[in-house]
Amino acid sequence: MKHLLELLERTAARWPDRLSYCDEHSVHTWAQTAALTAAIGSGLCRAGVQGRPVALYLDHEAPCIHAMLGTMAAGGFYAVLDTAQPAARVRAITDQLRPAVLLTDEAHRQAALDLNTGAELLLYEELAAAPVDAAALAAVRAAAIDTDLAYVLFTSGSTGAPKGVAVPHRAVLAYSAWAAQTFSITEQTVFGNQTPFYFSMSVTDIFTSLRTGACVQVVPKRLFSFPVQLLEYLTEKNVNTLYWVPSALGIVANWKALDYTAPPALHTILFAGEVMPTPKLNYWRAHYPAARFANLYGPTETTDICAYYEVDRDFADDEPLPIGRACDNCGLLILKDGRAAAPGEEGELCARGSFLALGYYDMPDKTAERFIQNPLQPHYPEIIYRTGDLVTVNGRGELMYSGRIDHQIKHMGYRIELGEIETAAAGQDKLDSCACLYDAAADRLVLFFQARRDVTEALRERLAGRLPAYMRPAEYRRVKQMPQNANGKIDRAALKALL
Repeated sequence: MKHLLELLERTAARWPDRLSYCDEHSVHTWAQTAALTAAIGSGLCRAGVQGRPVALYLDHEAPCIHAMLGTMAAGGFYAVLDTAQPAARVRAITDQLRPAVLLTDEAHRQAALDLNTGAELLLYEELAAAPVDAAALAAVRAAAIDTDLAYVLFTSGSTGAPKGVAVPHRAVLAYSAWAAQTFSITEQTVFGNQTPFYFSMSVTDIFTSLRTGACVQVVPKRLFSFPVQLLEYLTEKNVNTLYWVPSALGIVANWKALDYTAPPALHTILFAGEVMPTPKLNYWRAHYPAARFANLYGPTETTDICAYYEVDRDFADDEPLPIGRACDNCGLLILKDGRAAAPGEEGELCARGSFLALGYYDMPDKTAERFIQNPLQPHYPEIIYRTGDLVTVNGRGELMYSGRIDHQIKHMGYRIELGEIETAAAGQDKLDSCACLYDAAADRLVLFFQARRDVTEALRERLAGRLPAYMRPAEYRRVKQMPQNANGKIDRAALKALL
């Protein structure tokens, strides 16, 4: 298999009438998804997008997924733009991508025109109704190979400048095979999709469903402000599998919403994207003691995930979770100064294998910095990806995340991982979330926290009993609402602006 749409063709033939990609406004079967893909692909073939980028300026709903599949049917690769982001940010992406086509819908036509991308503007409604050109689609497919790009996902990176991660069909085929098998994704699975389509976690929902015939039910973003309504929506749609960022799961835990209504079909709860506060996990596990819980770890550059830990034991509220072990068919290395880290020694986690992206779109210098020759294997070319994440291996042989290389700071002569401070604080009663930042100008640690009441003194006492003096925050700042970026993670840049 060399092309992702081979998965669609197989699934649509096997389960034509089962639900595929749905949202609050529309319901689709796999037969309908296949038909829409062919129509959109035919229209894009006429636009000549083979081997070229197509920018999708569509909301987080099922039509965007069909536009993704249609782009690949035409031999192009897609990049999803956030319609809620400021125009300047969107233009920073399109200036780098230089798309052949900007695909939008009637609702966003004017905003898309105002972007002035220079790309041909096509409307989803017109493409979806276009006649199918089977000969053109077949010709494009015949020329396809598995290293052709499927998509480019733009991430902010440490500098805040967007960089596009270029992911080929081969990587998504390999990754989706692992995810589907590992978590028993079948045609009976119903995902409650939370993550935006420009975020790598959505790849798991979309493409394991394409592979297995599962259903993706896109959850409206507004419901995450109303946790009980959110859970009622999951119940109504018979959602049985979640793959959310911890902040989204934390919203439910913070409001104790499962005490009022717990979706009965749920049996698999996966999470990734940031550190999962153990108290929030314990709340969910108390309500779903028979469910599968797994902590997934991986950057966009490994398609989505390269390591995982299926929760198999109890953890205290202030005990960090492992990130586990390598996914099947994905190799992990722990490097220290260009050599393999010694047992128990902290080092940078690096990944190799078929899950890897090809690099950064039109950024050769950045690609060369992060995608490097494996220093442990000098005899033939083998590219590995440097994650920038620090890990150790615990006594059980499990990988333990200890922070970012760029989150490691030096304070009072000591090297400190800010994540360690956050983990120590996470078990505090009444604490919803927290983030520790280093104020370099004042040489002090500041702990921002969201809580239902002021727990400053309780936090001071807690950390005094768990951390050495040099790791204790000098200041505690309670915020009404912890800022989040578009992916649902804590927005550290916004917090840094408050220092």
